[in-house]
Amino acid sequence: MDSWMRHPVRMGLAALIVLAAAVTAMAQSLGFGGSGEGPIQIEADDGIEWQRANQLYLARGNARASQGGVHVEADELIAHYRANAAGENEIYRLDANGNVRIISENETATSDNAVYDIDQGVLVMTGQEIRLDTPEDTITARDSIEYYEQRRLAVARGDALAIRGDRRVRADTLTAHFTQGAANSEMDRIEAAGNVLVSTPGDIVRAERGDYSPKRGIAAVTGDVRITRGDTQLNGERAEVNLNTGVSRILSSRSGERVRGLFLPKAGSGGADRTPNTQPGTTGSNGSQ
Repeated sequence: MDSWMRHPVRMGLAALIVLAAAVTAMAQSLGFGGSGEGPIQIEADDGIEWQRANQLYLARGNARASQGGVHVEADELIAHYRANAAGENEIYRLDANGNVRIISENETATSDNAVYDIDQGVLVMTGQEIRLDTPEDTITARDSIEYYEQRRLAVARGDALAIRGDRRVRADTLTAHFTQGAANSEMDRIEAAGNVLVSTPGDIVRAERGDYSPKRGIAAVTGDVRITRGDTQLNGERAEVNLNTGVSRILSSRSGERVRGLFLPKAGSGGADRTPNTQPGTTGSNGSQ
C-alpha cells in the first residue's frame, strides 16, 4: 500500500470551454498534473482494499484522494496498477464512481463517474449532470466532458453550454484548444459544432458552426446564420459576434450570396400603410446592428 501512497499520479484535468482567461489557470490547477508533487493521501469511511489478484486498490465510502491542493472525492475510488521496471506498483488508471467531485483552489468539477487514463493522459467525466464551476464560469454537458492532455484540448459533448454572466455559448459539441508548451497554458480558441447558439444581452445568434477567440472576444459563426435582436432579424452564411461589446455583424458570404434582413417598424410610426417587408430579397445592412 505504501507504494501507492508515494506514487505521484498525474491527473491533468483542464478547463472546459470557458469564455475567458479563468480557463488557463484551470488547465494546471484542477488536476494532479498541475500540482503534481508529493504523496497522494487516501481516505475512506469504509476502508481501503488492496486486491493483489486484480492489481488494484479500492477505497469505499466518502473516498478522498488528495495531492497538493487538489482533491478527488467519490463514493468509490479504484486505482489500477502494474509493476514497473523497478518492481514498484505503478498506477496507470484511476476510476471515480458516484458523486464525483474534483476540487482545486478555485475550481470544482462534478459528475457521476470519471475515468483517468494516465498512460494516454485522457480524463472522461460522465453522468446525469456533468458540471464545471470556476469563479466566473459554469460549463455543463449532457454526455461527457473530456480532457486530452497530450493534444492539449478539452471537449464538452451533448448540449454543451458555457455561461459567463449574461453571455452563453451552446452547441452539440464545444472544443477548447490550448497553446502548446507555454509556461502558463492559455486557451487559444473554442470550436462550436452543431446547433450553435451564442447569446449576448442584445443578440441571439444561431449557426451551424462557430470559432471563438478568447483573446479577441470575437466569435466567427458560419452556416445558416440568423441574428435576432428584438423584432429585427438578419440572415446570412457568416457573421462576427463581439462578446465583449455585444456588437454583431452579418457578413456577405464568400459565394456572393446577399445578406437578408427583416425589420419591423414601430407601431404607429408611419401610418397604416407601413407594413414589414418580408420578401426574401430584402437586403439588410452589412455592418453592425
